[in-house]
Amino acid sequence: MQTSTLQATRPHSRRRDRNQLQAEATVLDKRKQAPLGRVGLTLCPIQEQAPQAARRPHRRVRAAFSPRGPCHRAPMLLTHSHVLFIHHWGQHTWTHICCRRPKRSRIQQYWARVPGWTHERHMGSSGAEQLSQLDSDADLPDGTDAARSPAVLLEEFLRDRDKQLPNNGQGPFFYIGGSNGASIISAYCKSKGWQHTQDSQWEDYRPKWCEIKCRDNYHNFREGQQLLLQLPNNKLLTTKIGLLSALWEHERTLSKVNQMPPGAQARVPKMEDFFPETYRLDISNERQTFFALFDETQIWICKPTASNKGKGIFLIRSQEELAILQAKTHSTKDGPLHSKTSFRGPQARVVQRYIQNPLLLNGKKFDVRSYLPIACAVPYMVFFGHGYARLTLNLYDPHSSDLSGHLTNQFMQKQSPLYMLLKEDTVWSMDHLNHYINDKFQRTKGLPRDWVFTTFTRRMQQIMTHCFLAVKSKLERKLGYFDLIGCDFLIDENFKVWLLEMNSNPALHTNCEVLKKVIPGVVMETLDLALETSQKSLRGQKMLPMRSQRRFTLLHNGEADQSPNPRLRPAASSARLRPPAPPRPRPPGPTPGEQPSGRRGTGQRGC
Repeated sequence: MQTSTLQATRPHSRRRDRNQLQAEATVLDKRKQAPLGRVGLTLCPIQEQAPQAARRPHRRVRAAFSPRGPCHRAPMLLTHSHVLFIHHWGQHTWTHICCRRPKRSRIQQYWARVPGWTHERHMGSSGAEQLSQLDSDADLPDGTDAARSPAVLLEEFLRDRDKQLPNNGQGPFFYIGGSNGASIISAYCKSKGWQHTQDSQWEDYRPKWCEIKCRDNYHNFREGQQLLLQLPNNKLLTTKIGLLSALWEHERTLSKVNQMPPGAQARVPKMEDFFPETYRLDISNERQTFFALFDETQIWICKPTASNKGKGIFLIRSQEELAILQAKTHSTKDGPLHSKTSFRGPQARVVQRYIQNPLLLNGKKFDVRSYLPIACAVPYMVFFGHGYARLTLNLYDPHSSDLSGHLTNQFMQKQSPLYMLLKEDTVWSMDHLNHYINDKFQRTKGLPRDWVFTTFTRRMQQIMTHCFLAVKSKLERKLGYFDLIGCDFLIDENFKVWLLEMNSNPALHTNCEVLKKVIPGVVMETLDLALETSQKSLRGQKMLPMRSQRRFTLLHNGEADQSPNPRLRPAASSARLRPPAPPRPRPPGPTPGEQPSGRRGTGQRGC
């Protein structure tokens, strides 16, 4: 495909005489005989244009040319170029490049009425720069036919560019904020046919997965049409102070309610049986209680309320370390910021009794990461997912000052120079953990077979359900909100299960072989369940059975405790349109159970 040299002469006049047609045919014959050089688009030099166009060059037609003769290279578009037009006229194709976007020129108005108009596409300056790359031979893949039509190459370029740039109104799109698990989430969304946008302010998206909560995300959220990771106030579960306060309040509430049967009370876990003794440093009486009961026979661990990766954690084992903590809390308490907020500096901390007798795997301390996916918030659909065991690199020593021997997360283990050699030993699958406990402890401790997948799993599910119920009535709910919370459990040498903490934005990296098998399945099933539950809720369908449920276990189905929402479930409001049933004839005399005064009795009301 070649470009005609008469592109400047045709638009200036609608009538064409016979002499002009003959001149065009002569020039076209010369152009047919011109040999093609490198693959690209052909623009004729200004010398070969009509005399009228040569005397009065059009300001809107600009292209790179060689004064010595025809240029067979691709045109070097100016950075001001915005619109590229390709026009087919008979057997020849010629190109017009317009640099001014606000107004349509006479050339454009004329071409729009000519039959054969085939292509119009908007391009920015970046598209013009990328178009110039068609001139490079090194950019062509091996085996490319150099004789292919430049129009075909241009169409391929535009197609590839469209895959990279979002087109308005052609969604759905997805957005990922952060790098945690970004490759897994991106692969999942692209498998659905969704397009990736890197604009954090983009509002026309289907799912949005962000590590950090942003107010704009929730302000622009469209309920029932979009999916957004993280409930706005999930800090009630995922911060140390939030979880501690929720469990305290929930336990006080349950102690005041005496309507549960004795069997049900036995099934409700007590806080002291699964959560280590903890005190808040931002409350004066709790802080003084901890300072009074501290002695050097026990180890305490101090944690910031909202942090991860082991940042800001230290151990308290001596009076000197306690005195340092007291000095920090008193200096902050007397500062001007303390009266404004209680979540500043050292005050936003908790101290927790350190479990000194943990169960060891080959002499190393470990904990278990499990998952609490909240697939839907209207109604609540909460699941449990198995994770993996995290081990330390070094042997456990309770008197060591090295935190990498006390904290099992990958961030702390990476501080060791041996991590790259032994990183596969720091993560065990749940099957590996189950086989180890069966071989080492089943007979000596009298454990049931497969203790990990029976007793231990049930205990984790019981604790996680209890924690969720403690905050269920306080969480902010909208159809489309979903969450993935990481829960860390520790097993002591008596096989007692302790909940250490819950984490928003749990690590989704796959730098170990075990993580490559576990993490993608957790992420994909969470997204599958979020999609299925949101669609069923919007249509008013029953949640169970779940087609997307594979490895997760259902912990809580909120369909029973949710009243119908007419806005989300139109079928629920159809009962109001039915005509009322005719009243039944009532025998004379007072109705059984009705009091003479006409007031409703309260003695027989159900619980």
